[in-house]
Amino acid sequence: MELLDGKKTSAALKDDISIEVAKMIDADIEAPHLAAILVGEDPASQTYVAAKEKASKAVGITSSIYNMPTSTTEKELLKMVDFLNNDDDVDGFIVQLPLPEHINEQKIIESINPNKDVDGFHPVNVGKMALGLESFLPATPSGILEILKYYNIKTEGKHCVVLGRSNIVGSPISIMMGQKKYPGNSTVTLCHSRTENLEEITASADILIVAIGSPEFVKKDMVKPGAVVIDVGIHRVKSNVTKSGYKLKGDVEFEGVSQVAAYITPVPGGVGPMTIAGLLANTLKAAKINRKL
Repeated sequence: MELLDGKKTSAALKDDISIEVAKMIDADIEAPHLAAILVGEDPASQTYVAAKEKASKAVGITSSIYNMPTSTTEKELLKMVDFLNNDDDVDGFIVQLPLPEHINEQKIIESINPNKDVDGFHPVNVGKMALGLESFLPATPSGILEILKYYNIKTEGKHCVVLGRSNIVGSPISIMMGQKKYPGNSTVTLCHSRTENLEEITASADILIVAIGSPEFVKKDMVKPGAVVIDVGIHRVKSNVTKSGYKLKGDVEFEGVSQVAAYITPVPGGVGPMTIAGLLANTLKAAKINRKL
């Protein structure tokens, strides 16, 4: 069994990004600028946005964070989105999800300029992605592809099973893995909570991508010996063996599955770091597109 190290893979991708940013600066071109809108005080969102800001600065990308209170109205948030849409100094931006319940997330996503949508969630970018056209790919799925590429995992003709159909991970990665390119060219099965004979299907997978949102859902007997297992989940669960009283777990029961898998991503340290790297790559792409470089 070999670990698919997301920290190592993301470091390589970020090195490439930092080289390109340095070349821009040397040519007297301003560094790419990534902005983030954070509504409310969700601890996980705050931690994630802070990590994005730190990673941006590490590769030379300018970073701005716009903090807005939980009481922010939908109209006020739309006004902020419009401001960033029209700010020529900002190449790309994200609206950190989830948003407070009184705000329609889809309405906010659709209000973002597709050329600045570095999360890759706007319907225009989703449509282009589905057609195989140049677009901003959702950060987590693109990060998964980068891991497969970094470790030279063969995907052509392989049976790829995706467990979970969210718009953020499951649905887009199922499309991307089936496209005629590398990584991809796989035969893809998309499973979800209503799939019958689920264990039989996952056990037939050469590549199993798990984004079901349930701690340690996938057990050893659900995995084909020699399979490649990508665990997208991350959960904070109670633990008696850590000082904090908690431990991070994925959607895959690592201890058992790692005994049969040929490759597996750890949690933490697997897909997570790749999500931020994917966002930085999209920001660099946005700078080139919006400035016609």
